[in-house]
Amino acid sequence: MNELPDLHRVAQEAVDAGVEWLTGEGTTTPWTRVRFKSSGEEVTPADVEVERRVTEVLADRTPDIPVIAEESYTEGVLPARCWLLDPIDGTMNFTRGAPGYAVSLAYMEEGSPLLALVHAPALRRRWSTGATPGPAVQRPTGAETLSRAVVGLTGTGRGNPRVARLVGHLYNEAYRIRVQGAMSLDLVGVSEGWLDACVCLRPKPWDVAAGAALVRERGGVVLGAGGRDFTPDSPVLVAGASSLARELVAVWESFS
Repeated sequence: MNELPDLHRVAQEAVDAGVEWLTGEGTTTPWTRVRFKSSGEEVTPADVEVERRVTEVLADRTPDIPVIAEESYTEGVLPARCWLLDPIDGTMNFTRGAPGYAVSLAYMEEGSPLLALVHAPALRRRWSTGATPGPAVQRPTGAETLSRAVVGLTGTGRGNPRVARLVGHLYNEAYRIRVQGAMSLDLVGVSEGWLDACVCLRPKPWDVAAGAALVRERGGVVLGAGGRDFTPDSPVLVAGASSLARELVAVWESFS
């Protein structure tokens, strides 16, 4: 089985398995107890359990497609085709009771996400690409210049002078900045028109693959370093209307 409609049904089933558990037992102690990875990022037993449940369905239904998931991945080259899973994107929001977190799943071939599903349990919202390829869906018309743009920003961390300069520039030049803490939901925001653009710093493939597919399906662009189409090895991702996205990439690279 490798046709997109079949894979779309598998993705729905797999995410359902994770979300059903997460919205029940997963929000209680000890599942929400925080520990820190070597990278400094937060992780909870709930992240690990959602990953296990979603992966179990994917492995059972599509045993020939490897699952690359945040909490179990070890560094290496991504397979030519794979599932990319972030079991809880926005763990910091999740642990604090904020609604801005999501289960994010994408199917990727040769570095391009072809199918995507993002589910935000606390918001009771799910977004997915179509089960079959088709023409781009018209996204809401947004600002195409930075001075009128609402820009999402994620992956800032702390103590990085280059990031501080970017934040200062956006504060002075953008219409508004939004720092919501989940790359998948920032990309959903661009696809839906809540945001005119977003900048994701140091994105991992599972952070952005699903959201990138949603943006592209709705006619936006997803760019990486040098203003080229985003690839998983890029240190930055910018999504939005073409002119605005290119302007934001240029701004980021001017601070190198």
